[in-house]
Amino acid sequence: MSAVIVSGKELAMEKRTMIKNEVQKLQAEKSIQPSLAVILVGEDPASQSYVRAKERACEEAGIRSILEKHPSSISQEELLDRISYFNQDDSVHGILVQLPLPEHIDELAVIEHISPLKDVDGFHPVNVGKMMIDQKAFLPCTPYGIVEMIKSLQVSISSKHVVVIGRSNIVGKPVGQLLLKEDATVTYCHSRTKDLASITKQADILIAAVGRPKFIGPEYVKSGAIVIDVGVNRLETGKLCGDVDFEQVVEKASYITPVPGGVGPMTITMLLQNTLESAQKDASESKTFS
Repeated sequence: MSAVIVSGKELAMEKRTMIKNEVQKLQAEKSIQPSLAVILVGEDPASQSYVRAKERACEEAGIRSILEKHPSSISQEELLDRISYFNQDDSVHGILVQLPLPEHIDELAVIEHISPLKDVDGFHPVNVGKMMIDQKAFLPCTPYGIVEMIKSLQVSISSKHVVVIGRSNIVGKPVGQLLLKEDATVTYCHSRTKDLASITKQADILIAAVGRPKFIGPEYVKSGAIVIDVGVNRLETGKLCGDVDFEQVVEKASYITPVPGGVGPMTITMLLQNTLESAQKDASESKTFS
């Protein structure tokens, strides 16, 4: 029996409708429009595509989007100055610097320069630290979206064995932490893991974030597992695929996310959610997380 295909696109549409309603309510009651400032450096086609998608999503939700484009030759000091400007602008509730950045710019220095109160990407060390100790913080968007997708299945996460393949700061590490908070038992696997399949086949929930096209075949998956595919890879044919061999694994899993149309739409949706929550905090005149 084939797995149920979990459409991130459909769930994202539902959540974006709710976000739009909350944005309208905030404008009507407090005269505040959530605002997101996006800084794009250079001409990377993938980055430009991501930014356009974020702009469209903001427009549909009623969130004001401010896009600043800079050449790849911009100095680190100039970029930090632009971030400082938005940090000080009370009408801006979220700041996002599109990654990757040119080699001469220190990405960590840029992330750390964004105010934690406007870090709607959830990458600032302050927000990461608060997440680790279960304090209120902006959550990184892709892991946040993954957890929301799993919850939408109406299955209990508590006591489930989650195996995360990948240990990046953007996806692997934080998604494991968020699922640990939901009382799952979490195992991390990575490039140095021995006999990978013997571990992944224990997973009730398998999250693949390795960046290798169709790397996870049915031999890595326990029958009836929930499989979340985070990878986005482009084949020589130009077709997109995930880290999971979808056509093979769909016959073994109970639920599986497609690529495209799975985790991707949820990432942008949680960015909108974080921006909305930042504006709501501003409306309540609370400048710190409680």
